[in-house]
Amino acid sequence: MAHLTELDALYAFLVAAAVTALLTPATIWLARSIGAIDEPRERGLSERPTPLLGGLAIFAGALVAGLIWLPEGYGEQHQLWYGVLLAAAVITVVGAIDDRIDLHPALKLVGQIVAAVIVVHFGVAVKVITLPFIGHLAFPNAGATNAGPVLTVLGLVAMMNVVNFSDGVDGLAAGVCTIIAAAMAVIAFDLGRQPPGVLAALTAGAALGFLIFNFPPASSFMGDCGANLLGLLMGVITVEGAVKTTAVVSFVLPLILLAVPFLDTTFVVLKRLKYKQPIYRSDSEHFHHRMARIGLSSRRTIAYLYAWTLMLAGVALALRFVPYSDHKGHLHTGWTLVMIAIGLVAIAASVYLVYVLEILKFRRLDAMRLRRLRPEASAAEIARDVAKDLETGEFQAVAQGADPRRTPRGPGSAGGAEQPVGKGQVYQDGVGAEHERGPAQSPIAADGR
Repeated sequence: MAHLTELDALYAFLVAAAVTALLTPATIWLARSIGAIDEPRERGLSERPTPLLGGLAIFAGALVAGLIWLPEGYGEQHQLWYGVLLAAAVITVVGAIDDRIDLHPALKLVGQIVAAVIVVHFGVAVKVITLPFIGHLAFPNAGATNAGPVLTVLGLVAMMNVVNFSDGVDGLAAGVCTIIAAAMAVIAFDLGRQPPGVLAALTAGAALGFLIFNFPPASSFMGDCGANLLGLLMGVITVEGAVKTTAVVSFVLPLILLAVPFLDTTFVVLKRLKYKQPIYRSDSEHFHHRMARIGLSSRRTIAYLYAWTLMLAGVALALRFVPYSDHKGHLHTGWTLVMIAIGLVAIAASVYLVYVLEILKFRRLDAMRLRRLRPEASAAEIARDVAKDLETGEFQAVAQGADPRRTPRGPGSAGGAEQPVGKGQVYQDGVGAEHERGPAQSPIAADGR
């Protein structure tokens, strides 16, 4: 196979999806046979015991498609793709063991690092990136610093954790990875990066094949083996498909595509640090938890997050395909205005979601929200509650007709729990992981299945 084409990517997508969908029932049977079952937890959003190990089917789909289309796609560098598949096997095995016996946090982190080192050893390492308005930024890849490989390992480990953190509600991680990988496939081919484009396509196919069984109500969870696998593959796609190219916007595109899972992880980690909680300890502060607390069902939650991801994917694709520049420093006025309009819509929608979920708190906005919920409250009461919200970071959502004054806010209320109060169902979530739900977990499995 001398040259991979868009048709090869489509075939890889379909084969990966088909293999994953066909083998997922087998992983369900295996998980039940060996006891790899995710039991309902207060912190989680699942309502019944659900088999794990769906990631094994995702790996099988990616492996079959990868062995057919990838190894020869780089000519003399075909060993790179064998390395990627080897690392994928390693992280899948580590995750599957953890899904069954709950490995020590340090061991899971070591597994992630080993998988990332394997990938880098076979050639997936950033040597130079192109930054807008700055130009080329080169990293040494040999000698005492060895910055390029080291940064790549750190980035791959971070990506695995980001995807794993987002795997907290049925269909979320699989759906978001499908959208992002599909967009990356299109971008990679346009950048002339055919093998990474095929990898992105088969990753999207494998995630979509599993989504058939993972869409709420899910009959299978991908578990740590699936979340870490998808994170590793997404990291490789980012490095090989975009970051390594010399295109000016190549570094920006993955940041836009991955904005939703990265924002989710960033806000959660910052809050844990703020309240001096270990970053690997699970809590109920992710986007999907916040949406559940304001009354959204699992399907509506993932619909909103899918839509957000699709919107940002549209922005990334527009940056690549809208002819707003001649790539020589000259802008075309009409298309530039189109891009500005697209960007403003995306920013406005993102800011609105951040405000609705109360991810960032501002005194004036919080006062307006409380005034709307409690029109009968005095100015002093509103000021007191605003100060308390800003101090504690508590999130409170009140359903229609509820009386916020009935919400327990003292030490006796369970932080992070959903507390029904009367017919109005008033919910609140305490600070950080003040009252932990379930055992502490590692960065690898902190919020995954």
